[in-house]
Amino acid sequence: MPSVRFTPGSPPDHPRECVALVHGFMANKYMLAVLSRRLQAHGYSTTAWGYWNMGCSLLVHAERFARELELLDREARIDTLHVVGHSMGCIISRAALDRYRPRKMGRFVMLAPPNRGSFVATATARTLGRFLTPVAELSTAENSLVNSLPTPQGIDIGVIAAKHDALVAEESTRPDAPHAHITLPTWHTGLLFSRETADLVAGFLATGEFPATAATAPRNP
Repeated sequence: MPSVRFTPGSPPDHPRECVALVHGFMANKYMLAVLSRRLQAHGYSTTAWGYWNMGCSLLVHAERFARELELLDREARIDTLHVVGHSMGCIISRAALDRYRPRKMGRFVMLAPPNRGSFVATATARTLGRFLTPVAELSTAENSLVNSLPTPQGIDIGVIAAKHDALVAEESTRPDAPHAHITLPTWHTGLLFSRETADLVAGFLATGEFPATAATAPRNP
């Protein structure tokens, strides 16, 4: 079974809600530790899911994460299952949710997601993409994998972009589905370590809106 951190004495707001976290390209699940602890402080249980092979298609990881979601869906101590991804982890999550939609599915938050591709991936697709398959899959080309994948419908989606992102343009973070969107003044990976990120994620998971921004960041079609 997946390793889920249930926090004794958690606030009663989210007693049986679990957040499955997924890291990005060339990262690891330990980089999710700060965000995980802060979400636990908001009363959520958490589990960090990782992958390591950068030579295979991101769809391989999506198949594995879909099986993880299925296991979490069967966990008796979980009533609601949320997904929070960072960077390529958002795309893996998109593909996984297309393969398996949990019965207990809650909300989906994407941090710096290359939903319409990364300009860095585009620039390096012909070189690095020969050895690191996801690089080619995440290009901004219309026929790239990321631009061919469906986006989950019927789920509350929140997107947090990074203003100083050197990998993903802000307009590329927007998925092809209704969503709430906000941009924080940090960098691509910095989102994982920002307390404001954790507070915004927790607020969105609880209400489907970003705290203090509901009036100024309406949902986008």
